[in-house]
Amino acid sequence: MADSFSKKENFKKKLQKQKDKALRREERKTNNDKGKETEFMYVDAYGRLTSTPPEERLEVDLDNIQLGAAPIEAEEAVKTGIVTFVSDKGYGFITENKTNENIFFHSNNCAVPIKKGNKVSFEKERSPKGFSAVNIELVK
Repeated sequence: MADSFSKKENFKKKLQKQKDKALRREERKTNNDKGKETEFMYVDAYGRLTSTPPEERLEVDLDNIQLGAAPIEAEEAVKTGIVTFVSDKGYGFITENKTNENIFFHSNNCAVPIKKGNKVSFEKERSPKGFSAVNIELVK
């Protein structure tokens, strides 16, 4: 049987695509830039690409490079604050002067009885429920 008109047209289109593909392949081979010298680019101080090398070079001291997390700075052992709340049950809160943080205390950690509004010095200690004040003394 004879092929239909549309089959012949599709076959012609297929052959034309194959020829175009072969031509493109040959063109890529002739215009191939691989292996040729590429232009070297530099990054300036502002993060822009330039073709000129930087003029100044800063020397970096390897001993000053810090790896990892920032070191933890030691805090003062004795802190001061004002008693803001005292309960009849023997506990209360001290507001630290520098950070305005409320710190729990118990009367067992006090050298003398303290009242609301007293200025005190204390040491901060981590407890299971947060920070608590220990070694509490009145400041005059």
